[in-house]
Amino acid sequence: MLKISSLKSGYDGMEILRGVDIYVDPGEIVALIGTNGAGKSTLLKSIFNLADIYDGQIIFKDKDITNLPTHDLIREGISFAPQGRLVFSDMTVFENLEMGAFIFTDKELVKRNIKDIFEKFPTLKAKQKHNASTLSGGQQQLLSIARALVQNPELLLLDEPSLGLSPIAMKEVFSKIVEINHRSVSVLIVEQNVKQAVSIANRTYILENGRVALEGNKDILKNPETSQIYFGLK
Repeated sequence: MLKISSLKSGYDGMEILRGVDIYVDPGEIVALIGTNGAGKSTLLKSIFNLADIYDGQIIFKDKDITNLPTHDLIREGISFAPQGRLVFSDMTVFENLEMGAFIFTDKELVKRNIKDIFEKFPTLKAKQKHNASTLSGGQQQLLSIARALVQNPELLLLDEPSLGLSPIAMKEVFSKIVEINHRSVSVLIVEQNVKQAVSIANRTYILENGRVALEGNKDILKNPETSQIYFGLK
């Protein structure tokens, strides 16, 4: 589904990724882990055309999408829930979802998509008339994910979805990610909670200094090389 080859990217001429090769197959959850500054978020932003690409290629469903404008990427079937629970705090839950569906001109389609989201996220349905600022941190994260899902993606990019959440809220968010994946949405996730991310992922890449240092399955944390790359992993 997604194939990234020899990707070099960064910001304002500063190279963060130094030749990254990864792939995501249909139906997979793929995790990106690594120390701070390894280039994890930059990889997601490069896919979504929010970083500068200096070399390499990004292929999605056999189409070269390298440097394709973000609004076109959404139409191609890629959506992004960024780090930090970025919601429109002074807008209602319903209005946030409407904002997520900005690419659609068919109002009936938007209504159907939002209705489908409320079936998947009953907590948000109950809060649909409430301003996003009144939601808990976990609920805001679910809203951020739901706003991306209202675009009907085939590939969902998630950047640190558990950041700042309580253990209970984090458990709910990860459970929802697995549920989303079971509904035929592939997921590429950057996550600080390494053990949790690896536990739900089909495959995991460890980034180090802008390069893929290691790739593996759920046993990747048992690899002796892992502890050398990522201190604190046991």
